[in-house]
Amino acid sequence: MKKYFLLSFSFVLMGCQQESSTLTPLFSLPNKLKEVSGITYVPGANLLWVLEDHGNPNAIYSINSNGKIENILTIANTDNIDWEDITKDKEGNLYIGDFGNNDNERKDLSIYKIDKNALRSKSATPVYKISFTYPEQKDFPPKKSEMFYDVEGFFEFKDNFYLFTKNRSKGFDGTAFLYKIPNAPGVHQAVLMGEFETCTVYNSCAITSATISPNDEKVAVLTHDKLFLFENFKNDDFLNGTKTVLELNHFSQKEAACFKDNDRLFLADERTKSIGGNVYNVSLKMLKSKS
Repeated sequence: MKKYFLLSFSFVLMGCQQESSTLTPLFSLPNKLKEVSGITYVPGANLLWVLEDHGNPNAIYSINSNGKIENILTIANTDNIDWEDITKDKEGNLYIGDFGNNDNERKDLSIYKIDKNALRSKSATPVYKISFTYPEQKDFPPKKSEMFYDVEGFFEFKDNFYLFTKNRSKGFDGTAFLYKIPNAPGVHQAVLMGEFETCTVYNSCAITSATISPNDEKVAVLTHDKLFLFENFKNDDFLNGTKTVLELNHFSQKEAACFKDNDRLFLADERTKSIGGNVYNVSLKMLKSKS
């Protein structure tokens, strides 16, 4: 969600040199999708499913390889309070993360399950709703120096969700938390799995998406100009794996990432004036060779 996005963003864009960029657009998103905040890939259908954040319809969109909308699926009995990411499980069911929390004051954080068999319909009711809270948050909102409870990236792994927080604290220091929530209906307390540091520059190191590879061996966390890659972890101890910082050499309001296969990822950015509004395809091997 763009609210509170730093004013310096446009100046960074104007001053950023793109000649050495490792990204070139695969296709431009349809004009009606200006604020894509999450994407996930369904390989059997060769479709990307995308959603938009606060202020947009309670719908998700399937996009084909030419960048055209194949279907608009309205999610019944829901409101798009602030949908920030979309992911899938191994069976192909989709999950909508309604957990955008810029002001750190929400008490209605939730995830919706969408059955894979409903994806060709025009409307679908969630199979169930997962509601959750952060036990560490005592005040709504907390102090400006403790605004750790916004999330824009998550994925599903072995019947649990893993959420990476977006730090909105005054005096940003790059601290990000990893929380775990069971993939089951009802109200749950998120379990704090650990924390890690990105960097101290908000525009470059605030987390906007997270994704896990199909073989469950890589976790990628996105910011506006880089990926944090975790490998060689055991079970769900992602943060104690090998961490590599991969520079994209391309600055835009990137809000969405998902794996296409075990090497390649799709990335998407919001359209800001004449910049962005694209889907990109990037190889981890290629990024590593340039790092």
